[in-house]
Amino acid sequence: MSDLHARHRRVLPDWLALYYDDPLEITHGEGRHVWDSDGNKYLDFFGGILTTMTAHALPEVTKAVSEQAGRIIHSSTLYLNRAMVDLAERIAHVSGIPDARVFFTTSGTEANDTALLLATTHRRSNTVLAMRNSYHGRSFSAVGITGNRGWSPTSLSPLQTLYVHGGVRGRGPFAGLGDAEFIEACVEDLKDLLGHTRPPAALIAEPIQGVGGFTSPPDGLYAAFRDVLNAHGILWIADEVQTGWGRTGEHFWGWQAHGRSGPPDIVTFAKGIGNGMSIGGVIARAEIMNCLDANSISTFGGTQVTMAAGLANLSYLLEHDLQGNARRVGGLLIERLRAVAAQDPGVREVRGRGLMIGVELTKPGTDLADPQRAAAVLEAARAEGLLIGKGGGHDTSALRIAPPLSLTVAEAEEGAAILERALRSTQ
Repeated sequence: MSDLHARHRRVLPDWLALYYDDPLEITHGEGRHVWDSDGNKYLDFFGGILTTMTAHALPEVTKAVSEQAGRIIHSSTLYLNRAMVDLAERIAHVSGIPDARVFFTTSGTEANDTALLLATTHRRSNTVLAMRNSYHGRSFSAVGITGNRGWSPTSLSPLQTLYVHGGVRGRGPFAGLGDAEFIEACVEDLKDLLGHTRPPAALIAEPIQGVGGFTSPPDGLYAAFRDVLNAHGILWIADEVQTGWGRTGEHFWGWQAHGRSGPPDIVTFAKGIGNGMSIGGVIARAEIMNCLDANSISTFGGTQVTMAAGLANLSYLLEHDLQGNARRVGGLLIERLRAVAAQDPGVREVRGRGLMIGVELTKPGTDLADPQRAAAVLEAARAEGLLIGKGGGHDTSALRIAPPLSLTVAEAEEGAAILERALRSTQ
């Protein structure tokens, strides 16, 4: 793989991140496992950054893609597309949004871009509220609202962004408060912020922050925020790119943990719905989705082959209750990892829901991030046949665990045992 790595470095950007000191080329996968070009087998606990949501090489999806590719792959949105209408109908139904409209994109970045376009146009404001430690994509506007400096290469933006407290429960000025007091303090901070600015278009928030290290607020925070937002006519955009489709186990959508206020005005999605195929999208009430007064299309959004994959994958996920599996197996995995963490002074917290789990590492006896150890754990886990991710808003010191939702109990135990050895070997 060294030759491929050298070729990569010659023709691709320096900022295009690669995991591992000796980068990995994955050649094929099956179920929850993948193989590299040297024939090594790995248990995959990261799923291509949560994109392989169901399983690698899921027969139902590969069959749907193959059959559709044999008919037509692409025609653009300038023509009627039965598969796109079929998937839009299903997504509108499961969204919980009344009179929902769905627009398909090719990525979460593009989905969030579209949501920002809709919100700012509908509200006639270019001010946006975002959460600290957030990540929403790599386009110019998405970078402009990202609250994680490690993923925000420029301060230039077409938007005025104001950052709100609450996305990280265990750090910051309110960390020592109980859950109810934490929510109250964040709400009061939001009210104070709104008293110093012109009315924003929207609040965009991940129910669980993905790149930020799988952090989340107490249940009910966004419902409490919603009461304040509604009083000002401000829209709520839920970025469900990583939390959607049952990954958290307890709910189909992450926003439902904050659900007393009803569904968001806009929901964005991507990652897992295509089980590796490039699908993203936006769901919004008709009055918001239809507020644009100019023509628009999506050349590759909603293309027939990706829609076929999305339909097959969503059907499989619902018919096999993978949300329930994420709840059951994820719950066992979290408890197993917490037992491991109790014996490791460098593990600050094991957090998450379902099969979306973060393990935050700090230097023992302090709250200082330990990105060097996080990188070492990644290497040690790979050496034993386990692939995981990393992230976090404090120098990338959180391990990110997000296997395909069909993970078995035996595979969860195998992965936890490998991770336990990796943590011990790096103490």
